[in-house]
Amino acid sequence: MKAGIVGLPNVGKSTLFNALTMSKAAQSANYPFCTIEPNEGVVSVPDGRLARISKYIVPKKLVPAALRLVDIAGIVKGASEGEGLGNKFLSHIREVDAILQVVRCFEDPDVVHVAGKVDPVSDIETIEIELMLADIQTLDNAVSKAERAAKSGDKEAKLRAEVIRKCLDHLAQDQPLRKLELDELEAKAINSFGLMTAKPVLYVANVDESDLEGKNPLVQQVRDFAAKVGASVVPVCAKLESEIAELDEADRAEMLESSGLAEPALTVLARAAYKVLGLSSYFTAGETEVRAWTFPNGATAPEAAGVIHTDFEKGFIRAEVYSLTDLETYKSEKEIRAAGKLRVEGKAYIMQDGDICHFLVNS
Repeated sequence: MKAGIVGLPNVGKSTLFNALTMSKAAQSANYPFCTIEPNEGVVSVPDGRLARISKYIVPKKLVPAALRLVDIAGIVKGASEGEGLGNKFLSHIREVDAILQVVRCFEDPDVVHVAGKVDPVSDIETIEIELMLADIQTLDNAVSKAERAAKSGDKEAKLRAEVIRKCLDHLAQDQPLRKLELDELEAKAINSFGLMTAKPVLYVANVDESDLEGKNPLVQQVRDFAAKVGASVVPVCAKLESEIAELDEADRAEMLESSGLAEPALTVLARAAYKVLGLSSYFTAGETEVRAWTFPNGATAPEAAGVIHTDFEKGFIRAEVYSLTDLETYKSEKEIRAAGKLRVEGKAYIMQDGDICHFLVNS
């Protein structure tokens, strides 16, 4: 699964992407559309539980979970009608699973705002409108075909036509599709359309170095807006984070301390993005590695095992599961087993975030 970094031109998207992916590439020029093709990168999701596990099961290496990110070029007003190469960029958003919208929350006369003034809520609404208009176009193009197929008695086509109409009615009220409740079958019926306003969103408030906690009124405006739509906000100074990302470990720690940060804001952002995508981690632990594996919330034990290898899902027999609390209490897997705390779970078990597992499978 992957998240797309979107926003208006010159809000700091590429700077943030470069920092997140530890890129040392030169910063993009100060003008729109400097990112013509979406850049993709993979970022680790920092997780303190890896180190805690490794105190008791000492491995050769720690392997965190990973998050795939896509840096998508700036969207402008009229993108849904092709402005600013909009159709091409919007197609890239259809391919991601969640949206990280970077919103400018700082004043800088040297960085020109595409709208002529810094107004983060207006920026959010501009992009939301363009995505809604694009979704309307997609659904309008699909509805007649779905209704023709429905007349033949095809139950799936009938459901698809009904859901398309339901979505169009919702969008006509200027409401994004993420606020429309659909059951599992309804969501599946339109899944292939890649509807953009149905994707979960996280707002990234790009702040000035003097406001790392995001206390200025511009960030508060974003928080107020996000609260209304059930979204989260993470304040990040992309410029500072890109500088921190360029440093080695010792210098990075020193710069964090001098900036008053307990950890890089990118760490907070990576965890928040992971959560927005509806993802959790389970762990495998042994002498070779302690590793975090990513699974979608609600996955069964066989589905989670399949993340390691598809054959594990097919040949799943059972899972042996314990918690980090158990490990910290009993100090070893042997003692966890002796205390009767090692759980044996079958195919119906729903994986929980933080489970430490051994999977038994048919080879």
